Amino acid sequence: MPRYLIVRSFDVTEDQMPFIGRRSRELIEDGYPEVTWEHSHVVVDDTGVVRTFCVYDAPTEEIVREHGHKLGKHTLDAVYEIAGDVTPADFPPV
Repeated sequence: MPRYLIVRSFDVTEDQMPFIGRRSRELIEDGYPEVTWEHSHVVVDDTGVVRTFCVYDAPTEEIVREHGHKLGKHTLDAVYEIAGDVTPADFPPV
C-alpha cells in the first residue's frame, strides 16, 4: 500500500493538538478503515505556527486529502508519496 508524507500548518495552538490528534484517529477509525496513521512529528515554527509532518498508509492520495478536509483546523501544505526509507544503518562505514 502506498505511504504518504503529509505536511500541515494548523490554525490552533500547541496545547490544542491533543484534541486534533484524537479527532484524526476517530475519523480514521469511523470512516477510513483503509488508512493507517503511522506517526507524526509536531513542530512549532519561528512564527508560532504548529506544523505536522505525518506518515500515513492509504490506498490513494485522494483519501488522505479527504481525511484532512474532514479534520479541518489546518492548511494542507503538501502531500508526497514516500518512495522509500533509509536509516544510518543502511550506510555502514567502509
